[in-house]
Amino acid sequence: MARTPQSVPPTPTDGGVQTWLVTRHRPLLEGAQAALRTREHWSPYPEDPRAYGPEAEAAGEAAFRALLGRPFELGQPGQDGTVGPAPAEGGERSPYGLELGISYPHTDPDTLLPAMAAALPAWRDAGPEVRAAVCAEILHRINARSVEFALAATHTSGHNPVMAFHAGAVHAQDRGLEAVAMALAEQTRLPARARWRKPQGDHVVDIGKTFTPVPLGISLVIANSVFPTWNGYPGLFASLATGNPVLVKPHPAAVLPLALTVRIARETLADTGFSPDLVCLAVERPGEEAARTLAVRPEIRLVDHSGTTAFGAWLVEHARQARVFTSGSAVNTLVVHSTGDYRDMLANLAFSVSLYSGQLCTSPQNLLIPRAGIPTDEGHKSFEQVVADLGEALGTLLSDDSDAAAVLGALLGPAVRERVDLAQAGKLGHVAVPSRAVHHPDHPEADIRTPVVVALDAAREADRATLLTEWLGPVCFAVAVDSVDEALALLARTTRECGALSAGLYSTDHEVERAMAAVCADVGVMLSVNLMGDWYISQSAVYSDLHATGLNPAGNAVYCDTAFVAGRFRTVGVRRYGGAV
Repeated sequence: MARTPQSVPPTPTDGGVQTWLVTRHRPLLEGAQAALRTREHWSPYPEDPRAYGPEAEAAGEAAFRALLGRPFELGQPGQDGTVGPAPAEGGERSPYGLELGISYPHTDPDTLLPAMAAALPAWRDAGPEVRAAVCAEILHRINARSVEFALAATHTSGHNPVMAFHAGAVHAQDRGLEAVAMALAEQTRLPARARWRKPQGDHVVDIGKTFTPVPLGISLVIANSVFPTWNGYPGLFASLATGNPVLVKPHPAAVLPLALTVRIARETLADTGFSPDLVCLAVERPGEEAARTLAVRPEIRLVDHSGTTAFGAWLVEHARQARVFTSGSAVNTLVVHSTGDYRDMLANLAFSVSLYSGQLCTSPQNLLIPRAGIPTDEGHKSFEQVVADLGEALGTLLSDDSDAAAVLGALLGPAVRERVDLAQAGKLGHVAVPSRAVHHPDHPEADIRTPVVVALDAAREADRATLLTEWLGPVCFAVAVDSVDEALALLARTTRECGALSAGLYSTDHEVERAMAAVCADVGVMLSVNLMGDWYISQSAVYSDLHATGLNPAGNAVYCDTAFVAGRFRTVGVRRYGGAV
């Protein structure tokens, strides 16, 4: 496994800190670019907390505890008050019951945005290689504090410990580095200098040319509460690496992970000779709706939004002065047609619908199963038997409260609880597998629920309406369908109308697989076929998988393709007669 480089020394000995950084981080960036070309497994950031040293866990815990109950200083211009620390004042309360007690600086955009704009020219003139190296250094410093970031994710987004360290920390860092590597490749696709010579009669026209990537302007990152870093880092680092200052607007319930990110970015920028105002934080007071007011300001030229599809659509319509990238809601469908390993399929499904209490944007929601049943290696299984056996698999996985809490994590808030209660009460359909409350041994105030599985029938109009709604949380629908054709038609309709980030299939029939792949290509959703063991439909491998397609209502952004970075800058050429460059 590749290792991250060491931190920048206080006094570099050869050629200045920026030159030193470019040299130091070149192998890391080349490794990321190679992985993007081959799409093979690669990551410089270890997933195992033990790889960070024997003292990392204790040090991270101490660092996290030191943040609680005190102001979070950033040194940004334009501070006009604070947000928090009490929840009524905008402070955060952990889904596990802990009140963080942190107050954050509130800033006046009329002062902050001009300061950010003033920082742009020097950052633009530094060039793509220096910008990429500084971004890599920011991520390196973040990576060294991954335990602290994992705890911040746990106590803002309700992640379980493994997901907190992975999606809240190291995999988010991977997404950030992926964006930096892609941005560097796109900005250096044209040569920085070129010489154009053309014979004309008895002489040669000699023209020297330069090509300079020019950023669009200030970028606004509007983050969500589910995965503030995993969803926030692609836009943040894509914009910063292409020369744009970045204003980060965190979700009010999950400020800390991005506040830490901004603080580290500002420190790194200052240490490497740039203005820290290239990265700033915009925390909002209760009811302020800062995302709406900031997004339409003329200074904002780029917007990255992860959240509801409805607000993403609002941004596209109203923030017309900006290039808007959206990642929104999703209703994900999985078709169960047949299987050669019935028990492994059930175990995989049970974990997939349970992980993070179904609060992943890639979690499967609608399980489409033929009403006549399915062929398996254990013989024919009826629709009712498949659903009952899924319930047994869930019971096996989640029977122990301590183990269940480690898989499920805590519910994000009242809206998720209301959805579970509605389904559990039978208001959505027949409850085939009831939910139960899970007691967390260390956090008794945490609201943790096992998934409720509701049996629906695609032939009923009311049930179809339920399927065409996102039920974020531990709510899963087992849907009886007449045929594979009906299942594929329902999947296509759901994806076109609601958006989807993932689709799944279990089938031993190659013709069914080909038909499913054709439908998924038509509606624009990634397909996973016959996943077994420890790989699940909800997972997305950074540097290898593309998260989303931009082809359905789930959003127009793809983490991370060339379009995600190329629209953040333009190239300006200069031609000089005589060949001088």
